Amino acid sequence: MSIRISPDANRPSATIEIPLECPLPDYDLHQLEHPTPRDVDAVLVSQGFRDLVDDARGVLMDLLAHPPFQAHSPENANLDFTHSTPMPLELTQLTGAICPGDDESYRPGLWIVLQDPHAKPGTPLAPMAQECITAIVHEFVRRLQLA
Repeated sequence: MSIRISPDANRPSATIEIPLECPLPDYDLHQLEHPTPRDVDAVLVSQGFRDLVDDARGVLMDLLAHPPFQAHSPENANLDFTHSTPMPLELTQLTGAICPGDDESYRPGLWIVLQDPHAKPGTPLAPMAQECITAIVHEFVRRLQLA
């Protein structure tokens, strides 16, 4: 799967593009590869794709509230379950996307923007936040069975 995670240069955020590469019969998404972007538009407005986006939002919000365990993360050195901590990242955008393929075809996909609300504006994402985003995205793809 060709997931693209692109940290923004002057903002504490990253964009994630996840092209759908395998059919998702539970969402009535069978034909994913299309010759033009206009053909993908019909998929993005279908009820099945809207259901996928709704489910994706729920999974993503859960992962943002409870990020996957990262063994080398300093936050996990001294875990304290006596109080709740604010979410390290927040969802800024989740929508459908038209993803270009390698062979002059197009696929529907998911476009996600995550940001670190605690970072200083005008600064890039910290390396730990980038690692957290990568872990969240891989778990997100696994849970939704997108790969």
